[in-house]
Amino acid sequence: MSSVLIVDDEPSIRETLRGVLEDEGFDVADAATGEACLEVSRKEHFACILLDIWLGDGIDGLETLQKLREEGNDAAVVMISGHGNIETAVRSTKLGAFDFIEKPLSLDRTIVTVKNAVRQRELERTNQQLQQDLADEYVMVGESVAMRALRKQISIVAPSDGRVLISGESGTGKELVARAIHSQSKRRAAPFVEINSAAIPEDLVESELFGHVKGAFSGALANKKGKFEIADGATLFLDEIGDMSPRVQAKMLRVLEEQRFEPVGSNTAIKVDVRVISATNKRLDWLIDNGNFRADLFYRLNVIPFQVPPLRERSEDIPLLVEHFNRRFSADYGRPAKTFAEDSIEALKKYTWPGNVRELRNTVERVIIMTAKQKIAAADLPSFGTANEAPAASFRFPSFKAATDAYQREFILHKLAEHDGNVSKAAEEMGVDRSHLYRRMRNLGIQPKS
Repeated sequence: MSSVLIVDDEPSIRETLRGVLEDEGFDVADAATGEACLEVSRKEHFACILLDIWLGDGIDGLETLQKLREEGNDAAVVMISGHGNIETAVRSTKLGAFDFIEKPLSLDRTIVTVKNAVRQRELERTNQQLQQDLADEYVMVGESVAMRALRKQISIVAPSDGRVLISGESGTGKELVARAIHSQSKRRAAPFVEINSAAIPEDLVESELFGHVKGAFSGALANKKGKFEIADGATLFLDEIGDMSPRVQAKMLRVLEEQRFEPVGSNTAIKVDVRVISATNKRLDWLIDNGNFRADLFYRLNVIPFQVPPLRERSEDIPLLVEHFNRRFSADYGRPAKTFAEDSIEALKKYTWPGNVRELRNTVERVIIMTAKQKIAAADLPSFGTANEAPAASFRFPSFKAATDAYQREFILHKLAEHDGNVSKAAEEMGVDRSHLYRRMRNLGIQPKS
């Protein structure tokens, strides 16, 4: 139930408003002075405050509103006045009032105004929470020298419109870097538009990037905007750029040069203003040498290069990352946060993390879900999380088959972690057929990511 505070020096008005608002289902309190309003609002949260401008002795409504805002009170304030004028209305709006109504009060209008104010404040708070949740999800955790240098580079580059190419192994956090650049840029109020070249079938990538017109190909039943058009005035993040086909590379080169393109099936060019940030986990110079990536496109994309370090090169950040994921997943699953013992942290720091931060995140999530203990020791960690390239470890198995199965299980889990559970990509990198990998996973008791 939303609560409303009525602030007016006339008892009859307070009594009347209390009655009609309580009938509408609101929890209502009242105060006769600005000082009383400030006092009660420090102790109780209100969704809306109906605040009279003229309050007799003491501070008036406008000064009360100013003090509420200075104290960080975010209630929706509706100003009431029997002597309203444009100047007063403008001033109250500048101080953050939601609306301004005049006496004698229309009860119907007052009810509608209060409901709108409460709804608006709830939407704003929900939006703030969503933004905070998003910020928590994409926060860059770490105080190592490498991470401090990376944040410094982001702060320098972000305000420009220069194209950025982010390189790094799978799971290192290249998307986090891209989002951090966008959030500190002049385009931060515009969308962050992303596309993963590796996740879209080759024959649809061009349509996804540039859009298409109705009838351009079989299944094109209506016009569709592409990512470039959606990102006009914003930031476009091209992930896994190394997987882009030669045909799309050629068109991409032209778009970057001219900032214009034609949707598939159209001869009409669309002009856009897009900042492009791209990322890859592949050595583009090797792809160029093998004829699989255009050198001229590379130079267009690689205006400002970023290199994201693998987790094994910043192991001092692992305790901070573990605590971050511990809090996040404990909250997500409605459980108290775990305590990671010193030996478990040391075991995690010794591991080489081929799947990088993504693999560490998955490991902590698995611990939160699967481990009943509140305090996590090294022995409670998943087996691959404590493995440390100890040759003698392979001799603990009773048979060659058991050792082979264990190794294959570890190997498959690592590859799946590197590709965020994408079986097709893992199979491609491992050089096996996807159906064969599925069968082997089933035999080894590995569940594919849903």
